[in-house]
Amino acid sequence: MENNACPGTITRRQSPLKELPRMIDCLIIGGGLAGLQAAIQLGRYAAHDVLVIDSDGGRSSICRNYRNLLGYPDGVSGITLREAGRRQASEYGIGIAQDRIAEAEHLEQGGFRFHGADGAVYDARTALLATGVMDRLPDWPGLRECLGLTVFVCPDCDGYEIRGRETLVLGSGDVGANMALTLLNWTNRLLYLRQEEETHPLSPELEERLAAAGIPHRVEPVQAIAAGNDGVMHGVVLADGSELATDRAFVAFGGNEVRTQLADRLGARLHRNRHVWTDARTKLTSVPNLWAAGDIALHSEQATVAMGDGAQAAIWIHKTLIEAREKQL
Repeated sequence: MENNACPGTITRRQSPLKELPRMIDCLIIGGGLAGLQAAIQLGRYAAHDVLVIDSDGGRSSICRNYRNLLGYPDGVSGITLREAGRRQASEYGIGIAQDRIAEAEHLEQGGFRFHGADGAVYDARTALLATGVMDRLPDWPGLRECLGLTVFVCPDCDGYEIRGRETLVLGSGDVGANMALTLLNWTNRLLYLRQEEETHPLSPELEERLAAAGIPHRVEPVQAIAAGNDGVMHGVVLADGSELATDRAFVAFGGNEVRTQLADRLGARLHRNRHVWTDARTKLTSVPNLWAAGDIALHSEQATVAMGDGAQAAIWIHKTLIEAREKQL
């Protein structure tokens, strides 16, 4: 598969071991907002060999519009940010390889070895995990085209977009109920359509809280999001084929995939919710020379926070690499 995002990137058809030193300084796993920001910061030091591994499957690759970022009052898509980040990173000599890391291990001499899905091997003195989180989303036609435009997943990011408007909450069990209650901060014109009732029933406690808040709810399976080509929804198509008109919705199913398998494999400390513990100042995990940034860390899952994490981690990766070189002199 060709990667045409920017000149100078490395594709799966080219072995990274032929293009880069056997032991590179830092491997960044994840080419989303945290990973790319870290790559840009490291690239500006002009002193390190850095490679970004990207599988093109993160949250930022499907968000059609971030509206809460400084400098983008009209919003910007995740794809636009990622493409700009790749171009910027490449200007500093940062390579980007399309691959998916399937396995990780410690090297006896220090550092790490990572194995790509197609057999490539990457050795690195330090590593940054920025593998992110993926929301559990239904496979409804029309849904992904609307994400970030008229259908949302994060109230902190996009609750503002439904202020005073009629809004559907499409979710399951208590997760969807809690989302509806959270959205009362912006609108009380809410209807919760419960999905997956057999596997994720609504608890009596949450049912009482919905009733007390005046939020109606009912079990109503959805089969599609009705929307135009511009990602503007005009309703949902129900299981019986009828359409319920609305122009805003939040999706809340829970069970999001926290992509910390590599961190776990390398022995990093994880919280009970599977997010990675990191030092608040340096973003270093409990494993020496292994950092984590972005949504896999334990904090607000925000694009701005992810980018800040990436930059902060890169600063300390740089310090660590420089100190290691000085010790060898």
